[in-house]
Amino acid sequence: MNEFDIILALCMGLGLAAASGFRVFLPPFLLSIAVRADAVDVDLTNSSLEYFDSNVAVILLGVATIAELAAYYVPWVDNLLDSIASPAAVVAGTGMTAVVLEGNTDPVIQWSLAIITGGGVSAAVQGATVVTRGVSTAITAGVGNPVVSTGENIASLILTILAIVLAPLAALLVVILLAMIVKKMVKKAKPSSA
Repeated sequence: MNEFDIILALCMGLGLAAASGFRVFLPPFLLSIAVRADAVDVDLTNSSLEYFDSNVAVILLGVATIAELAAYYVPWVDNLLDSIASPAAVVAGTGMTAVVLEGNTDPVIQWSLAIITGGGVSAAVQGATVVTRGVSTAITAGVGNPVVSTGENIASLILTILAIVLAPLAALLVVILLAMIVKKMVKKAKPSSA
């Protein structure tokens, strides 16, 4: 990979990682389909990530995606899923970033970028979704959570498609999203003046 390809792959990884912060299985499922269809150029031959380019991976990720999407529409189950989804989102964000960086990238650079950017971005987005769902549960006793879930599903789908098709735009959206999350955190951390 040349420098441009690495930057493009990193942009794709950022978009996919953020998308996995919203939904753990949807981005890997769509990426696996894109890899199988040769829409995303990664060389997974003789790689520890070679399984990602298999029919079994597409089927398993598809079933997991459907189950996850459905489960998030069940009030209170969605809050339980968040406790499982948080570490899983970090793993998914790291893994997808590693997949798109696979090839001629030095493994140390590949995994460093995957862990720091992919894992970090997915953790930040997942953390924000947990807080949002918690607020929704507290205010609406869980009745409003399906609205939150729909927004997360749409955000995950759009970010995943953008990451695969227009990676730099996806990365720009991720930067904006992260800035909004940080701004909200800073605002919450400031003592209120009464």
